[in-house]
Amino acid sequence: MTTRTPVGVGLIGAGNISDQYLTNLTAFPDVRVLAVGDLDTARARGQAQKYGVELWGAPELVLAHPDVDIVVNLTIPAVHAEVSSAIIAAGKHVWSEKPIAIDRLSARSLLDTASAAGLRVGIAPDTVLGPGLQTARRAIARGDIGTPLSAYTVMQYAGPDLWHPDPEFLFAKGAGPLFDMGPYYLTALVSLFGSISRVSAVGSTGRPTRTIRAGARAGTDFTVGVPTHIAAIARFDSGAVSQSTFSFDSPLTRTGVVEITGTEGTLVVPDPNTFAGDVRITRVPRPGSEPVWETVPPVGVASGRGLGVLDMARAIRAGQPHIATGELGYHVLDALMAIDEAAASGETAHVTSGIGDLPLVPEDRDPYGATL
Repeated sequence: MTTRTPVGVGLIGAGNISDQYLTNLTAFPDVRVLAVGDLDTARARGQAQKYGVELWGAPELVLAHPDVDIVVNLTIPAVHAEVSSAIIAAGKHVWSEKPIAIDRLSARSLLDTASAAGLRVGIAPDTVLGPGLQTARRAIARGDIGTPLSAYTVMQYAGPDLWHPDPEFLFAKGAGPLFDMGPYYLTALVSLFGSISRVSAVGSTGRPTRTIRAGARAGTDFTVGVPTHIAAIARFDSGAVSQSTFSFDSPLTRTGVVEITGTEGTLVVPDPNTFAGDVRITRVPRPGSEPVWETVPPVGVASGRGLGVLDMARAIRAGQPHIATGELGYHVLDALMAIDEAAASGETAHVTSGIGDLPLVPEDRDPYGATL
């Protein structure tokens, strides 16, 4: 008889995003969450008890746990590389929230160290593994809109200081709308078009200070350290182009806009910050007629954050590559930094890294099935 043994997982970082990860990781039978760590051990205890995780404590507890194979890094962006490096040094695979780091050098060093140690790095967003993006990729591959030519994306709203109880880190180096929300949109575009080759951009900061609007610290002012509005144009190796807006300065909320235009039609992709949603296509209309929209049937089982951890766990056991790799995360970071540099300099910036074609998720893959 074959004994099924889930892959052991630990979390470092018990903040807001950990709820989404813990909700899903504790529901996937192929992984088992063994420990939650945080510098604030009371917060780690609260999250562990909420989701039925047996152990909690400081990050060192997670790193030392002998049965933890993958550590999920949910710390703030400024310490992603530092914490991920400590995870690799402890002999464990790492899944990190985006971005992989806040500079190219530390990101490259992390990946090289992990490779030398025979360990894996996975980088959010794992939304590209969900039925929404996967269905869109299949539609484009079938030629449903002809040859893809361009993309238009928008992410704009008034900013996370409206709802986050501790939003300062989202307005600091390594964040802002570009680095906080940009990874969802650029990862989606890279999965659809391939590698980005060069970018141009402009940016601005709407207000030098912001006020916390939610939680116990509501009314507290803080300094903004990054551009809060970025408009970017990217060229892909494929010849396709994209135009993107990333903004924390807009009273009008428009998020999740991803439109892919091809020679025969336009495809609307679901919000890249989600895992599911309708894929819609409109063809070239007859003169004087209104656009007619059709919905593409979704392919795959919807879940949520943690799907990339599960994909990596199953891939480790199978000895196969996982999909949301550290190299994908590095290419997206490289492109984000190039956009930031182009906005600061007013000159076109080249993206020197690249990424191969991403494999599709098998249509019959079920995250809630026990396979290990």
